[in-house]
Amino acid sequence: MKENESSVHRATFAGGCFWCMVKPFDELPGIISVVSGYTGGHTDNPTYEEVCTESTGHAEAVQIIYDPDLFSYERLLELYWQQIDPTDKGGQFHDRGYSYRTAIFVHNEEQRHLAEASKRILKESGRFKGLIVTEIEDACPFYPAEDYHQHYYKTHIMNYKLYRKGSGRDDFAEQYWNNKQDKKRLRQQLTELQYEVTQNKGTEPAYQNDYCDNNRVGIYVDIINGDPLFSSKDKFDSHSGWPSFTKPIHEGFIRKEADLRNGQVRTAVRSRLSHSHLG
Repeated sequence: MKENESSVHRATFAGGCFWCMVKPFDELPGIISVVSGYTGGHTDNPTYEEVCTESTGHAEAVQIIYDPDLFSYERLLELYWQQIDPTDKGGQFHDRGYSYRTAIFVHNEEQRHLAEASKRILKESGRFKGLIVTEIEDACPFYPAEDYHQHYYKTHIMNYKLYRKGSGRDDFAEQYWNNKQDKKRLRQQLTELQYEVTQNKGTEPAYQNDYCDNNRVGIYVDIINGDPLFSSKDKFDSHSGWPSFTKPIHEGFIRKEADLRNGQVRTAVRSRLSHSHLG
């Protein structure tokens, strides 16, 4: 798909170190590319070293090329807020300085309207006690960063994990986006069994669950956020007592992780955006 096709849009977000802002968006359905770079400054073609001097006015940012029919700008905004501390005007986590500021760079009036509405909803939610200081600015020239910085989470896997954890970003996200109110809301939304499975890695009884012998045609969605996960066309009988599928509808909506419980080595599957445990 080419950038100049009418169905393809751009979104540009500054959220502190751009190493940490690529993976949350990358490879989701409708996301065509995520590029790390510099924007919002007053010099042309800045280098990483120049931006780090805090003299060019640029912010580290990511520019996302996406298809809004598959992944909307509203969902990009929701995901963006979950990556940052929107109350910090001096940088992000242990990265300090103007180049690490947060900002939403809008490319048209529709994006501005949606960004302002999203910011207002976040403020009114009471999730953060401090003032929401993330600016909404007109998009300006975006300069891709050096190759070393592109998709850092893939090219420097261990360094990336250590950096995210050491910076405090992961702990902050867990504190503010998986708090007591969130868990209370989920308990009201879900049955006791649904909560135990999706939130505590519980397991439904084999052969005695709602979907083992379900032969209806349709889509299996995330019970929390409605993301389409699996199709009945890909369902098969694994003789395990639980519904099994040959593949997800889109790999970008799921996440696989090691499950070493009970002395066994297994692969657990989660819904990527809601973090629901699926099995």
